[in-house]
Amino acid sequence: MASATQKNTLVALILAAGLGRVAAQDAALETQIVDAMNKVYGVHPGFRANHAKGVVAEGTFKAAPAAARLSKAVIFNGNPIPVTVRFSDSTGVPNLPDGSPLANPHGTAIKFHVPDGSETDMVINSLKFFPVSSGEDFRDMLLAVAESPAGAPKPTKLEQFAASHPNMPRALATVQTPDSFADEEYYGVNAFVLVNGKGERHAARYIMAPEKLVHLTEEEAAKKAPDFLIDELPARTARAPVTFHLKAQLASPGDSTKDASTSWPKSDEIVELGVLTIDKSVADSLEAQKKLLFLPGNLIDGIEPSDDPLIGVRDGAYAVSFSRRNP
Repeated sequence: MASATQKNTLVALILAAGLGRVAAQDAALETQIVDAMNKVYGVHPGFRANHAKGVVAEGTFKAAPAAARLSKAVIFNGNPIPVTVRFSDSTGVPNLPDGSPLANPHGTAIKFHVPDGSETDMVINSLKFFPVSSGEDFRDMLLAVAESPAGAPKPTKLEQFAASHPNMPRALATVQTPDSFADEEYYGVNAFVLVNGKGERHAARYIMAPEKLVHLTEEEAAKKAPDFLIDELPARTARAPVTFHLKAQLASPGDSTKDASTSWPKSDEIVELGVLTIDKSVADSLEAQKKLLFLPGNLIDGIEPSDDPLIGVRDGAYAVSFSRRNP
């Protein structure tokens, strides 16, 4: 259950999403992005505009002592926090084979259920950094994809876009197909600010690391069953819990907090925030995920947005997508 403030924010976003269904030239940027996704992937009623295919599970998060030194957020105080987690394939195509290269990057969204009834979310994926730095560029990238069908004259619109946005192909080159959602590493491409009880502030990007990282070659992935990732996770959690280590990569001087398309150096300090344990799947995952809304900007005291403009754009676009699948 969300707090009153969160409910008001959510209602405002969804109302804005509904009011955004106007002529394309007058639509809000977030609506234009979802429209562009629909143009690329088609319209599939009841499903997300992107990351349409997924599976929902539940578990707990228990913070490590170092987390409380970075943030006063209640999820980092060391008490077990119930979580709802959704793993997903990329694209807005709900029957896309899990082994398709188009299913990359895979995503994870975590909803932390705070004791006072509020919630906070993390929305991360297997890209090590984002292809572009702004909502306008993301919209234009999607439109370039839509305008570059097989057989399109060279250079295609997408090739032209990639040439003028060199971080796009670099970002897309960081992904591979995992053998399981549980054996993939996920990254928070947006920076957030962790604030501790002393008022000290640290910009950070999240990392969700598995116990082991296992990737498939394209040939191996192509031989897998169409739903091998979706089916494997419930089977695995029925045998034993799945664990991930949630970490924070702390920004060093010179690291950009407002440009999600730039990677941060491996030399940055990485702090263990705690262990995420997933121990059961949701019975009717397909129905459950239709009602779930994860917002990167849905934060609690001790976690603040950085100056990254994509945080707000993502919130708005997700609200537009939610309003369309739940009219």
